Amino acid sequence: MSRSSLRRLSALFTAFALVVTAFVAGAAPAGAANLLTNPGFEAGSTSGWSCQSGTTVASPVRTGNYALASSDFGKCAQTVSVVPNTTYAISAWVRGNPVYLGVTGGPSTWTGATNYAELKLSFTTGAGQTSAELYLHGWYGAGTFNVDDVALDGPGGGTPGAPGTPGNPAVGTVTNSSVALSWGTAAGTVTGYRVYEGSTVRSTVTGTSTTISGLTACTTYSYSVAAYNSAGESPKTTQVSATTGGCPSVGLPKHALIGYLHASFANGSGYLRMADVPDAWDIINLAFGEPTSVTSGDIRFRQCPVAECPGVESEADFIAAIKAKQAKGKKVLISIGGQNGQVQLTSAGARDAFVSSVSAIIDKYGLDGLDIDFEGHSLYLSSGDTDFRNPTTPVIVNLISALRTLKNKYGSRFVLTMAPETFFVQVGYQFYGGSGGSDNRTGSYLPVIHAMRDALTVLHVQDYNSGPVMGLDNQYHTMGGADFHIAMTDMVKAGFKVANTGQTFPGLREDQIAFGVPAAVSAGNGHTAPAQVQAAVNCLARNQGCGGYTLRGGASPAFRGLMTWSINWDRYYNWEFQNSHRPFLNSLP
Repeated sequence: MSRSSLRRLSALFTAFALVVTAFVAGAAPAGAANLLTNPGFEAGSTSGWSCQSGTTVASPVRTGNYALASSDFGKCAQTVSVVPNTTYAISAWVRGNPVYLGVTGGPSTWTGATNYAELKLSFTTGAGQTSAELYLHGWYGAGTFNVDDVALDGPGGGTPGAPGTPGNPAVGTVTNSSVALSWGTAAGTVTGYRVYEGSTVRSTVTGTSTTISGLTACTTYSYSVAAYNSAGESPKTTQVSATTGGCPSVGLPKHALIGYLHASFANGSGYLRMADVPDAWDIINLAFGEPTSVTSGDIRFRQCPVAECPGVESEADFIAAIKAKQAKGKKVLISIGGQNGQVQLTSAGARDAFVSSVSAIIDKYGLDGLDIDFEGHSLYLSSGDTDFRNPTTPVIVNLISALRTLKNKYGSRFVLTMAPETFFVQVGYQFYGGSGGSDNRTGSYLPVIHAMRDALTVLHVQDYNSGPVMGLDNQYHTMGGADFHIAMTDMVKAGFKVANTGQTFPGLREDQIAFGVPAAVSAGNGHTAPAQVQAAVNCLARNQGCGGYTLRGGASPAFRGLMTWSINWDRYYNWEFQNSHRPFLNSLP
């Protein structure tokens, strides 16, 4: 969020654009298994591949001990079994000038990279297609090329004589510790059904329903089903997700209106007293708490000075107005960061100073919690930090530790929200900073979100000041219309593969998800007309009016709501955001 009237597109946008420009389009697979034999040539041979020329070499390799070396038109190919009417993702790391990756009878792509670079593409099988040939080759007279770490991701074609794929599972009764599932009967001879959570079998039954028990409260689980007999196992169904009950309540309405209040500075929108904030707003984020220096961790907040904001209220009146809002069920948080507030917790000392100073602000003003609005270079990933589930970069690890300490200190009623830009979340589908080959900040919020998902109240990604971002449909989406909000929010709900790390970021609960838009054209780049915002919410909450987009995460009737920058700008524009969206949110089921 910015102090200026029209928030900058910034060096962050420039870096984002460079990342997108360098990207060769990839796809989300229908499954999560590499179907190739010897995909990294680690057998020390071309076993599993049919190569016109080529051998394995120990250098140069990208990972492991071996890679393929071939030359000119020397083609290496492999045929795999596939499922009809299914989308598959293909990738390979290559070096040479140029190198081609493709599917016989389907799409292809190439690069002329002199160092290892990743090629990606996707293809969809035909109605009767049961096999596909993947190939790689070079170009005439161009010399030797290298290939490593090839992947063809998706469901295998199954074993002859095995049952067909069961009907997709549906969720039944959900309790704090169990999820009931049912699915359609598979074709062919069926001995039984296996219910998978990821790659783990959670239940084996002879019928078409089961209840998975012993689960953790307030946790999202995803399941798929496969049929089996003596010949083998069918392809798995698509996954279905369910969230167990028992989630703590922080007293928010089902659908909330969230906004930022310029409490510490003035800009072209003018100062707004806390007491004058309308009751339509459910969460009021005080902008901003900022550090005394980038790496100090010492966060300070002050009300806007009189010289800058002639109408500012006294501290006593400010605190009294906060209490009055809370008496009406509203939540008031301190937002840390913003455009100017770079916060890098590079040391244990900075972590401890962050906890101490943020606690002091919360206690002084009697606040309900904390909003994390880290932008710019606050978060990044060190080289080799590729597993978002187990981060090693100090600024990430220390932030997670600090947030956990604050949550434990204030208990279940503590409200924790986050307002990352798309660059730090959804772009992680294409590029993840610690894995190299991109800006080291891409996707860097993912480990923080994941680590704090049990304590996170709302994630409201800033769907503005963003370049085009690839969604789960493998198409680029551009801000300013319903389509962008639908695609970006669906990624957070459904979850997504994290670039080339081999890891998948699990989706959040629907009640944890909102999205952010500028309140008016002067508030930020990417303002969306109210009708388009509401069209997006109707798609996300009701699965209605989604245009050409298919929700991968399904409908979210408990979708939490809308965030805006800012309440001040909304007042400046005669409350268009509030007056349009408060009644609309109230009308949702």
